[in-house]
Amino acid sequence: MNTIGETIKAAREMQQMSLEELAQKVRVGTHTIEKYESDEQIPSTQTILKLSTVLDIAVTDLLEKIPTQPSNEKK
Repeated sequence: MNTIGETIKAAREMQQMSLEELAQKVRVGTHTIEKYESDEQIPSTQTILKLSTVLDIAVTDLLEKIPTQPSNEKK
């Protein structure tokens, strides 16, 4: 299963878009896009919506790739 970063990078490359172009369209820095693509940082919900629009991919395709953390609740 692809990560959210791999999904963003693949969609960007399919659109033949540079890191700089995507960063400009989403209104974040190029370094931030690099962090998203390498899974060092998870985009905010607002940024995921922008990425979805710019890259022409479904929001759910991005949201389902976000890792969930197990709950630490005691039972």
